[in-house]
Amino acid sequence: MLPRSFGRDCDPRVRGYRSSNPAISTKLDAAIINTVLTTKLDSVPERIPTLAVNSVVVQRTHDVPNPRPSQKKPFCAGTSHLAKPKTSLSSINGIGFETAQAIAKYANLVVITGHNEERLKLAEAAIKKEVPHANIRALLLDLSSFAAVRTSAAQVNAYEEPIHVLINNAAAPLGPFKLTVDGLENQMATDHLGPFLLTALIAPKILAARTEQFTPRVVFVSSLAHTLCKGPDFGTLRKPDPKTHQAFSAYAQSKSANVLTAAELSRRSNGKINGYSLHPGEIPTKLLLKEESLETIKSQGILGPDGQPNTQDFHWKTIPEGAATTVVAAFDPRLAASPGAYLDNSVVANEKIEEHPADPVSALMAVVSLENKSLMRVCEANAAKLWDLSEEIVGVKFTFE
Repeated sequence: MLPRSFGRDCDPRVRGYRSSNPAISTKLDAAIINTVLTTKLDSVPERIPTLAVNSVVVQRTHDVPNPRPSQKKPFCAGTSHLAKPKTSLSSINGIGFETAQAIAKYANLVVITGHNEERLKLAEAAIKKEVPHANIRALLLDLSSFAAVRTSAAQVNAYEEPIHVLINNAAAPLGPFKLTVDGLENQMATDHLGPFLLTALIAPKILAARTEQFTPRVVFVSSLAHTLCKGPDFGTLRKPDPKTHQAFSAYAQSKSANVLTAAELSRRSNGKINGYSLHPGEIPTKLLLKEESLETIKSQGILGPDGQPNTQDFHWKTIPEGAATTVVAAFDPRLAASPGAYLDNSVVANEKIEEHPADPVSALMAVVSLENKSLMRVCEANAAKLWDLSEEIVGVKFTFE
């Protein structure tokens, strides 16, 4: 685990991004980013040229130059030299798209994925407008369908290039109970099982990127909401129950699954792949605007009755600030010493998910009270059980050979 001073007194730029906490700054090292990038679109509202993206895959291609100070505009919280998205709910981009656009400048191939061909074209045009030399490859992908994931993964496995970094950033709308075509709860299927299957299927491509000097990474964009549950409900993971379903609880469970999977991936691969999870921050993304999500988000006090962000109880970030932690998790070489780490505000925050002694009967996941905050303590037994059950459900076992 890196010290809490990790990142301080370093160059404050992470491709133009800075943490919302002025006491924390992190440097994006040039030695790691040589990449191909894949993103998954979430939604693009009609007549509004803004994009939201779910997941990202990156492959090394060439080095990023060291960041240099700008004489035109100071770096500070809430600003970016790459983009200046508004934080109002009427004009925003997604975290994944922001990440993709930031890295595309240094990628010789960007593969954007989504289940809507028209949105893919919009995403391609938007990235090329920002990065004219970007080479874009479109790939249809629906994370809520195992068949669709298998089809997309087969195309990725046909690529000549290996995959150096995979960033899973999916989040389904926080709406009423809904089953996928595979008979699974939509939130858990889209946020965890779909990305889990994709990662398993393209694992050979990820492992192909490994060298003595480089360990490929898989990043799971989770949420602080993972602290609001006791981990995934293993009983309803395979057999969803509409009677007990609660939208925000389902979201929290799916995000806890992201944290557990990142840690277990690092453990099971035995140093061949490094997994990381993170909390991007409270960010007004398109997910909050979805009609099926609004009531759930309001009920949690995240948005006010008027649908606007609750600025009294939450410290909101801009989308570039949220993307910063993702970029750090994907590329900062200092994290190589902390496989399985959880990040918040662009620094390692393992104190929020530390190992907890496993009670083989009932303590698969413990939630403890510390300074009036619920902190989820990861237990290896819980992570292992989730992994094994997920493999059974998706019908694929990970191999690390």
